[in-house]
This record gives sequence, C-alpha cells and structure tokens, in this order.
Amino acid sequence: MEKASHKSGFVAVIGRPNVGKSTLINNLIGQKIAIMSDKPQTTRNRILCILTEPDAQIIFLDTPGIHKPHHKLGEYMVRAAENTLKEVDVIFFVVDATEKMGPGERYILERLRATKCPCVLVVNKLDLIERSAVLPILESYMTAYPFRAAVPISAKDAVNLDALLKEAKQYLPEGPIYYPEDMVTDQPERLIVAELIREKALLSTRDEIPHAIAVELEEMTTRKNGDIYIRATIYVERESQKRIVIGAKGALLRELGAQARKDIEMLLGTRVFLDLWVKVKKDWRNRKSILHGFGFE
Repeated sequence: MEKASHKSGFVAVIGRPNVGKSTLINNLIGQKIAIMSDKPQTTRNRILCILTEPDAQIIFLDTPGIHKPHHKLGEYMVRAAENTLKEVDVIFFVVDATEKMGPGERYILERLRATKCPCVLVVNKLDLIERSAVLPILESYMTAYPFRAAVPISAKDAVNLDALLKEAKQYLPEGPIYYPEDMVTDQPERLIVAELIREKALLSTRDEIPHAIAVELEEMTTRKNGDIYIRATIYVERESQKRIVIGAKGALLRELGAQARKDIEMLLGTRVFLDLWVKVKKDWRNRKSILHGFGFE
C-alpha cells in the first residue's frame, strides 16, 4: 500500500489591523503565542507559529496588519507584512465580516495581484453577523480577486477552522518536518514574555497610549527554588502616558502586572515574580536607533 504523502510549508496570515489574525493563529495551533487586543496594530513583528499534524507541518506567519503608516514603526510593520508574501506557499487574507470592503482591503488586494501564490479568503467574525449576510460578502470579494477558495470562520469560537486547515493543505508542497514536533514558535521565551506584558498594557490603557507602548526585558533568571524572576520596563513616549500606565498609587501597573504574571506562569509552567517599571523614551516610534534596540530591524 502506497504511503500517504507528508506536506509541509508556510502560510502567511495577512489582513488589515484588528481583523482577528492573532486569535486565528492561536486557536489553530492550540496555544497562546501571538498577543491579542481589540486595538489595531497589536502585532508588530512577524511571528512564526508551527502546527504539526500527522499528515502535515504548517508554519503560520502572523503578520502586522497592513495599514497606512504614520511613523517609522508603522513603516517597519507594513514592510514586514508585505515582505512575508514573497516567501510563502499559501496566503490567508483575513477580513472582518462586520466591515464592508474599503480602501484598506483594496490596497491589500493590489498587493496580492503581484504574487503568484495561492490565496484563500478567510471571512472572520461569523459569530457577529446573520447567516444570510455571509454570501454577499463572499461574492463581493470573489468578484474583486480570483481567490482559490473562501472559508467563513469564527476565530474566537474556533468555528470552521478544520475546513480552513484542509484548504491550506491542498496547496502545500510535499516535504519533511522542518521543526521538532513539540515546537510551536521560533520566538524566544523572552520575546513572548515581553509581548504578554505588552498585551496587558494594551488592554489596560486607552486612546493614543497603546501604540506608544514598548516592553523590554531587562532580566529573566531562575532562582534556586525554581521560581523565575523577571524585571521588565514598559516604555512610553510622554510623562503623561507614564502617569496613566502607573495609575493612581500604582494601581493600574499592579493590576496589569498580576494579569501578565498569570499568562507568563502558564507559558513557563512555574511560579513567576514580575518586577515592572515604567520609563519615558520620547518619540521612540520615529527613532531608528531605539527601534533597532527594541528588535525592529
């Protein structure tokens, strides 16, 4: 009997900010790697997440949302997302079912026309619309671009994700397992920890502050009793933002620290002591040397 072929390859997950790309990838691989927030432009780096199944290994690239940049950090984010399209086997274009196709979606469709890669339309947030509204959305996008397939899903409720994986596997080449079976990301633990802290800061603040937040891990050491000590600095751009992140008598900083510690303990599987500081780096999103120091190449 002929042995079934094994597939392996790369899938870029692209779309406008806040369409649910990170939620989708976390639910596909069954573990929280990419941070989530209801605020746009949460993902800043390209994050590689790995799903290993008996018949395939799929490497997902969670990209920053493609948007019109307003600072050097934004330019970096859009460049990282667009460069990803050149090096993958399949593209998932994720759109929000509750939003009409607009200039942002059309901009991405133009970028897709420059690739020869199979593209699958992923209509997310199915849980927020009437079933009768799905077909018109699919028709509008399929008319605008020759997608290989269209899959309506709810990333939050993990609805129809099996159908989406099945679709991806159709277009992956035959190949070996590139990464160990138990590996779910190429990101170092330190970076994931910093991102989990940033997520809680995003969730705890409002207005313009979230986009001005960066997190740098200063120290991460294991103590003799097995506990892990982490010292991290949350950077903002103005003194007024620093006061908001700290909160009255340090209340907000304590709360976001407690929330981050829970997620970090789940990630690392041990008790964590989290020591958080807040500092100002003026206009850091427009300063190349600081962006480089934060890991934005």
